[in-house]
Amino acid sequence: MTDQPQPSTPAAAPDLFTWEFASNPYPAYAWLREHAPVHRTKLPSGVEAWLVTRYADAKQTLADHRLSKNPAHHDEPAHAKGKTGIPGERKAELMTHLLNIDPPDHTRLRRLVSKAFTPRRVAEFAPRVQELTDGLIDGFAEKGSADLIHEFAFPLPIYAICDLLGVPREDQDDFRDWAGMMIRHQGGPRGGVARSVKKMRGYLADLIHRKREALPTEPAPGEDLISGLIRASDHGEHLTENEAAAMAFILLFAGFETTVNLIGNGTYALLTHPEQRARLQASLAAGETGLLETGVEELLRYDGPVELATWRFATQPLTIGGQHIATGDPVLVVLAAADRDPERFADPDVLDLARRDNQHLGYGHGIHYCLGAPLARLEGQTALAALLTRLPDLRLAADPAELRWRGGLIMRGLRTLPVEFSPARR
Repeated sequence: MTDQPQPSTPAAAPDLFTWEFASNPYPAYAWLREHAPVHRTKLPSGVEAWLVTRYADAKQTLADHRLSKNPAHHDEPAHAKGKTGIPGERKAELMTHLLNIDPPDHTRLRRLVSKAFTPRRVAEFAPRVQELTDGLIDGFAEKGSADLIHEFAFPLPIYAICDLLGVPREDQDDFRDWAGMMIRHQGGPRGGVARSVKKMRGYLADLIHRKREALPTEPAPGEDLISGLIRASDHGEHLTENEAAAMAFILLFAGFETTVNLIGNGTYALLTHPEQRARLQASLAAGETGLLETGVEELLRYDGPVELATWRFATQPLTIGGQHIATGDPVLVVLAAADRDPERFADPDVLDLARRDNQHLGYGHGIHYCLGAPLARLEGQTALAALLTRLPDLRLAADPAELRWRGGLIMRGLRTLPVEFSPARR
């Protein structure tokens, strides 16, 4: 079902984290799954960590309570701890979010946040996501060309999450600038990211304080998410302003880049698999949604936005896939490798939008399963459907070999995605 040959697995141990690896890590991950499924390596930051690459091991590891999300359990010198999370989050007092804490604090915070971030709230937001999607396409449809990352995939989730959080429209371009700095500097100088995190933290703290002061007694229909975070309580216990700021920050940070990459990677996969793309366009033209829904899940599995799950640290000695893991060792689950494991998925290197047995790990597993998955799915489905329907002859405007992938550890996404299409008429 694939439309292009798949590269072969290397015969010898591959080099990891090079630019060549970033372009296509899957042959290297296939080698690791077969020869070193739990592999200790030195990361570009200098930190040593274990990479878990097989599906069964990955799923077990993601749910293992002996692995902590709290960087305080890292058995490295203190200076190295800053290399295992989001740059600047410690200094900006943004550590108390769901990616960095364990039960019982994680249980309490997730329960509170879940009350504000409900599937119903996401469903009610669908018309706004469609409006944003159409508005962005309107901005370049008459040109006949675009960079789909910078003109579409990047601004869509930024404006969507800002609207959902309740950031005033006049302030949203500031968030776009700060988020852009975070993406551009991943894998590079960390100072720019930390400065953007600090600015975002200051803004969110002020916004939360203003919303708390003006919060009405009863919630209005369509109340924004920050107001919902402030209002949420559990047996009379509320989020502190620091906790609310950290939660708003991680919803924005984790919510925008994953969706940028879902749209970018997904569009690229469709453009390089014309048979699958044609099937989806025919299904959309017939007014069907089933193939779009299974297709987005397959795109998440095939070349998903999150390459490695976020950091975990062993709180006691344990064994994963036959390997001994010492107390304090960092463990990184390679979602991209697990989701191409032939022991779990038939023809894992084949893109099949109709794949049914698709329990991928793209949004994690266990208590840290992505809270924003319903919103990301909504944005991904809306964006891809609009692109394929409104720009039916969409095509790559560059040789795939010329495209560059952003260097980084956790996320996987294109720097640019130049496309051409027939210009829309006024």
